[in-house]
Amino acid sequence: MTEHVPESLQRQSQQGSATEPVKYAPEHEWPRLVHVSERLRRAVDRIGRFGAWMIIPLVLITVMDVSIRKVGLFQIMLIENFGRIFDSTVLQELEWHFHTGLFALVLGYGYIWNTHVRVDLVREHLHFRKKAWLEFLGLTFFLIPYTCIVVYFAFIYAMDSYAMNEISASTVGLTHRWIIKSVLVVGLCFVIVAGVSVLLQVMVVLWGPQDKRYPLMTLEWPEEEGTKIEGKERLDLAKAEDVLRARAAQSGHLKEAS
Repeated sequence: MTEHVPESLQRQSQQGSATEPVKYAPEHEWPRLVHVSERLRRAVDRIGRFGAWMIIPLVLITVMDVSIRKVGLFQIMLIENFGRIFDSTVLQELEWHFHTGLFALVLGYGYIWNTHVRVDLVREHLHFRKKAWLEFLGLTFFLIPYTCIVVYFAFIYAMDSYAMNEISASTVGLTHRWIIKSVLVVGLCFVIVAGVSVLLQVMVVLWGPQDKRYPLMTLEWPEEEGTKIEGKERLDLAKAEDVLRARAAQSGHLKEAS
């Protein structure tokens, strides 16, 4: 969510409207609630980007587990020399844990970037303000209350695990199960933060100044409709720069200069 405005929107902003010109406000002119929403969004964004890195150990551990299990003697040698961290049960449980962390920490990130799953058969045909009302009602009566309930039970789940010092059901599995269960709680809490961030923004859209524009998370301004898909600006191949041709031209200039 930066101050950058797509070129198509800048052109529309310059052209304006016959009745009311559209103004894309710089960040210092955003309404107060939008600033609060942006701070919350940045926190969710950081957590989501951190959680996304868990895909790397997840893939590496999975590959290692599959590979060393194909050579039984090699796995036995690793266990005897480096410890039970190379035991297949431990590796598989690490895979589950990293997968849980990845899933939990990017849930809110997916929502603020509008890349979560939607059933758009009805929503995509609604007017802008009706979409905003649908988002407002969904957040107020479904996403935020439901996630709060899930966080409550997930917290009890993690506390019970900590109190009993829960370990793996396998005698050679991992200990301290409360850690990964706590990660689930943290991830769900950031889903709530993401929901509140979008809710504040939608409230400004519905009841705030109508003559200013700022980057939206789950909605598209009326003049933006059709220019984005899943929160990303659509690529118009007819107008897109030919990257290969540009590189070839640049390479030719460099050869001439040399």
